[in-house]
Amino acid sequence: MIISYGKQSIDDSDLKAVKNALKSDFLTQGPLVQQFEKNLKKKLNSRYATAVNNGSSALLTIGKILNWKKGDLIAVPPITFLSSVNTIEHCGAKPLFIDIDLNDYCMDPNILEKALKKDKKRKIKAAIIVDYGGQPAQWEKFFTLKKKYKIKLINDNCHALGSSINQDQGYAVKYADLVSLSFHPVKAITTGEGGAILTNNITYEKKAKILRSHGIIKKKNIHWKYRMEELGYNFRLPDINCALGISQIKRLDKFIKRRIKISKIYDNFFSNNVKFQVPNRIFKSKNSFHLYPLLVNLKEIKKTKDKIINEFLKKKIKIQVHYIPVNLQPYYKKKYGFNKKKFKNSLDFFNNCISLPIYSDLSLKDINYIKSACKKIFKM
Repeated sequence: MIISYGKQSIDDSDLKAVKNALKSDFLTQGPLVQQFEKNLKKKLNSRYATAVNNGSSALLTIGKILNWKKGDLIAVPPITFLSSVNTIEHCGAKPLFIDIDLNDYCMDPNILEKALKKDKKRKIKAAIIVDYGGQPAQWEKFFTLKKKYKIKLINDNCHALGSSINQDQGYAVKYADLVSLSFHPVKAITTGEGGAILTNNITYEKKAKILRSHGIIKKKNIHWKYRMEELGYNFRLPDINCALGISQIKRLDKFIKRRIKISKIYDNFFSNNVKFQVPNRIFKSKNSFHLYPLLVNLKEIKKTKDKIINEFLKKKIKIQVHYIPVNLQPYYKKKYGFNKKKFKNSLDFFNNCISLPIYSDLSLKDINYIKSACKKIFKM
């Protein structure tokens, strides 16, 4: 059995919820979708929620809601999953890569402001801020930039369900115009595949609901009549998945508590050693630790990252790398070029970062085995 970097936690209550959904009249487009959305709104202090089939669909829908088009620039960090940037391309707009802050591994608001100051033609329409690994970004600063430069803010919150600022788990929709969530199995809670869009803006909410289902607007009380005014998608999340989400969200706080406990075990193990840098604990914010990114001083270790990863694999531990900078990918590098000087922090982070296993069902026995493997591989 291989210990992976992330894994879902499924119990009898989840199985019962899905079984009941399978025995109901609705496998999709039924009442459990609305119930899941209602639970998300309550948990995350959002006026509106729209469940969709994955986090990437949530981001693409957001881009369509905001009408991103050719000539628009959308700021985004290089250290993120591909979908954060691909959605910009799908909308016909252009990504504007903004380097990260090495204190929190999220987009640096100071670098974003420099770009906004230079943008005399106001081509920068929005910024996608990724709360990397579960660590909330510097949202108060970004919110100030939003008001000052009249841009839209999108919180790619796919890593950060259960995180908080000033003990507020609903911080995401407080600062951002739109929020994307993911419920992939490695995330804090899962619906199998799945995602959601949060907003406090009713216009955005109505458009999200229309776009997720082919652009269809149904006529009230006449089940067969409908009209299509916009080109939409089939991004619907079935009731079966929502049943799992409804069950899982009840244990969100428990899941996060366990992740934080594991992160502290890692902190104590790696701290005070020049070979490593553990994630910073940021004042007034709580990291939900979707990831545990460990920076490894490869010069001290005297090994390449590939060699380290292969040595863990030999011990049946599958660590990960989050992420290869998106603007280093062949598609983006060929289309937009790459200037190392502009992305020093992202490159330093990528060159030295590995993601250690962290999920709520990771046992103390497995953690001790991981620590033992680290002692041998890193010669601690």
